[in-house]
Amino acid sequence: MKKDKKIKIYLGLIYLLILSLFLWAFFSNFSLNDLTSYDFIKDNRNHLVSIKERNFFFISFLFIIISIIWVFLLGFGLPILIPAGFIFGKWIGTILCIFSLSVGATFLYLFASYFFKDLIEEKLAPKFSNLKAFFKKNELLYFTIFRFIGGGGTPYGIQNILPVLFDMKIKNYIFGTFFGSLPAMFVTVSLGSGIEEVIDKNADLS
Repeated sequence: MKKDKKIKIYLGLIYLLILSLFLWAFFSNFSLNDLTSYDFIKDNRNHLVSIKERNFFFISFLFIIISIIWVFLLGFGLPILIPAGFIFGKWIGTILCIFSLSVGATFLYLFASYFFKDLIEEKLAPKFSNLKAFFKKNELLYFTIFRFIGGGGTPYGIQNILPVLFDMKIKNYIFGTFFGSLPAMFVTVSLGSGIEEVIDKNADLS
């Protein structure tokens, strides 16, 4: 038992170290505002389009890997949705995003359930105890609705680990995340897809 606890602590520390390094590397080069900024995307438009045209399948694969890592480490995916729409278009961009974010969120859920379950129960159980009865009735249905309505204002990162409180089945978590997040994700990716047309027309977003 003590050995398992030590392993959890070590792996938890490794996770925090990787997260810290990832954040340091990212914020050394970008800010969150950059990824959703019209000016940033406009200035880098030709470079982004040329990369996609040279090797579409490689850049798609790379996008999936980066997105999975992003969600697993940071818990949310908004900053990658608009660039995805701009680079891949609304349909392919949505497919890549919903797949990547669902996988990344599932990895985070499994990781949090194994390493941080006690901490999550301590911090979140008092605030979300009223949801437990609903989830026990039909966890897939209610989690899908919960995702669809944006968790009623609950941050996406918290939504990813909240089912730890209810010991949700993995398959229900995956399907609930996929179908519940899909509509809002499609809208956001579509906004990114429309930016290229705006740039072509030299429209002013101000």
